Parts: sequence; C-alpha cells; structure tokens
Amino acid sequence: MTVLPPDEPGLPSLRLLVAVTEQGSLGAAAREIGMAQSNASRALAGLERRLGFAVVHRSAAGSDVTPEGALVVGWAREVVEAMDRLMAGAGAVTASAGGAVTVAASMTIAEYLAPVWLAALRRAHPDAAVSLEILNSDAVIEAVRHARVAVGFVESPDVPDDVSSRLVGRDRLMVIIPPEHPWAERRGALTVSELAATPLVEREPGSGTRRFLDRAAASAGVSTRATPVAQLSSNAAIVAAVAAGLGPAVLSNHAVRGALMDGRVLAVPVEGGQIERELRAVWMGAPPRGVAGRLVDVAASTQTSTGP
Repeated sequence: MTVLPPDEPGLPSLRLLVAVTEQGSLGAAAREIGMAQSNASRALAGLERRLGFAVVHRSAAGSDVTPEGALVVGWAREVVEAMDRLMAGAGAVTASAGGAVTVAASMTIAEYLAPVWLAALRRAHPDAAVSLEILNSDAVIEAVRHARVAVGFVESPDVPDDVSSRLVGRDRLMVIIPPEHPWAERRGALTVSELAATPLVEREPGSGTRRFLDRAAASAGVSTRATPVAQLSSNAAIVAAVAAGLGPAVLSNHAVRGALMDGRVLAVPVEGGQIERELRAVWMGAPPRGVAGRLVDVAASTQTSTGP
C-alpha cells in the first residue's frame, strides 16, 4: 500500500506558487485563484516549511521567485496542469446528457489526449459541455454511423468510405518487453515479420492498435499474425502484464512513458524506424458544428506530438 508523506504539498499551494510567477505579486496571485490573501500567506509559508527552503522573495515591489522556487514552479506547473486535465476528463465522462454534446473516443485517445483537448476547449469556451464515451475504434465508428455521438476520435488505420474524417494528430507506437526478456540482449532492431510471429499481449479485436498491427504485418507480407498470449481491455492492464513477464506488447508511447521511466519495461526498436499512426476525428455528413466542431478544431490545433 502506498502511503502519502504527511508533509506532501497541497495542490492549492502549488497553484498559488504558479500564479505568483505569472502575476508578480502574492495579492494578485491570490485573487487569480480565488484565495483570500491571508490564506495565501499561510499557504505559501506552509509550502516553504514543507519543502525546507524559500520559494518566493517578498518585497514592497512585489514577489519574486527564488532560484530554488523557479525549479519548483516547473514541477508544480506539471502537477497543476495534470490535475486540470484529470478534472476536465472526469467531468466529460460524468457529464449529464442534458445539454451536453456526446462524443466518443478510442481508449488511447480517451486516456491520454482527450483530457488535454477538453481542458483547452473549456478554457476557450467556459460554457461548453461535453460527455465522453470510451470505446474501441470500431465501436466509435459504429456510434458515429448510428448518430449516437456527434463526433468520434479514432486511431484506426482504416476509416470507412461512408464516414468523413479529419487528421488531428499522430501517435507513435512502441514495442515494450519485460526487462528479463531475451530481446533485451539483442543488438539489432526487430523486423515486422518477427513481431508478427511473436505472441503479444494485445487489446481486444476492434481496437485501433490491433488493427494497425494487422495492417503492418500484411504490408510486410505476413498473412497471419501469431495468436495473442493474452487479450486485455485497457492499456494500463497491458503495461502491467508486460512488466510482470507475460510477454511483449505494442502500445502508444503515451501509455508506456511512465513504465519506461521507472524501468518496469524496456523499449525495443523496430526495423525501419518509428511506427506512427494517424489520429482522426470522424463523423457522418457535414463537418460537425457548435461544441463538437470546436472540439475537433482544438484537437487539430494541438497537432498531437508523437512523444519522446
């Protein structure tokens, strides 16, 4: 069981510190985040006590971040932005159907990208209400076809001819293995044929990742891929299974970043360089308008990076 440190800084104090750097004074920062100035002073003092050093130098001219505080600001901003994304995503999942535009997204997009888009949409359009359904790519397309959602987001390599689409970004896929896997000792890159012949831990049929693998194997002249060693319905479950030694997997770089950083899994290069796939918004008929159209514009304007 993970036990949080008793002196862990709270989110309000981190929001306050970020706001101080942006506003230039403690009073303006407190007003920006809706905190009474007396509470802001106590929050900042508490943050410095927990960290063990001063983060802000206060004077009659305003408030300046100390060199140590500048480091903390960078980390704090990541925490604050992550919480904003979490709340935007959670709000969309639980949004009431009344007045909310319903959209659907495949698992990878819903987990890692849609919260960023929704947070940006809310900042630009505070009254926008979006309800998010999380499906695999095939199910997203079916939901669009039957008008159950205004727009969908998929990473499938094949969008049917009767469905309109727009490129909103690209995603990089990575081959991951447990640290003790024999591939960890190899010097050369994997071939697509080797990958196709290896039982993998995979998502269920209909997922965009699985469809991409099928297409990549066919392009390499492999008609049939090896039967998966296991089929799991979430990216997090697949990462955990790989880390436990069940077998290799191919997932979005967004899904494996944390496990790679802490050494639970390793990445194996594939011959030919990076494996990229397109991320697309899909709809029926005329391009979506209103909130749904604005969400597509936001997604496209971010031009999702393929990650490290």
